[in-house]
Amino acid sequence: QVQLVESGGGLVQPGGSLRLSCAASGITLDEYVIGWFRQAPGKEREGVSCIKFSVGSIYYADSVNGRFTTSGDSAKNTVYLQMTNLNTEDTGVYYCNILAPQATVQRACSAPEIYAYDYWGQGTQVTVSS
Repeated sequence: QVQLVESGGGLVQPGGSLRLSCAASGITLDEYVIGWFRQAPGKEREGVSCIKFSVGSIYYADSVNGRFTTSGDSAKNTVYLQMTNLNTEDTGVYYCNILAPQATVQRACSAPEIYAYDYWGQGTQVTVSS
């Protein structure tokens, strides 16, 4: 049984940092593209970052490039999203998911409706507010 569990969200002031975790069970993350997505109230889901460990390829959305860093721990089968210099536009529910390994990281993040498996979890809430 595949399970992806996000954690690490919370309330943070603008300029602050958070690290999100995505712990996987039932699969090996190295075999897939792993994506972080977020959805703000009233907005479409947005691909934030996607990573393919097998080729060392990472994609970041323009809105987070330079502020967010995706990494992984294969021993823990966990992917992390380190978020720094947060602003109010980063508020939303953050989800991780696995995507088809044949996709490029940019394509996977841009079109999860095509490439994502149906393992969307509950997500973790990130609220950036003063």
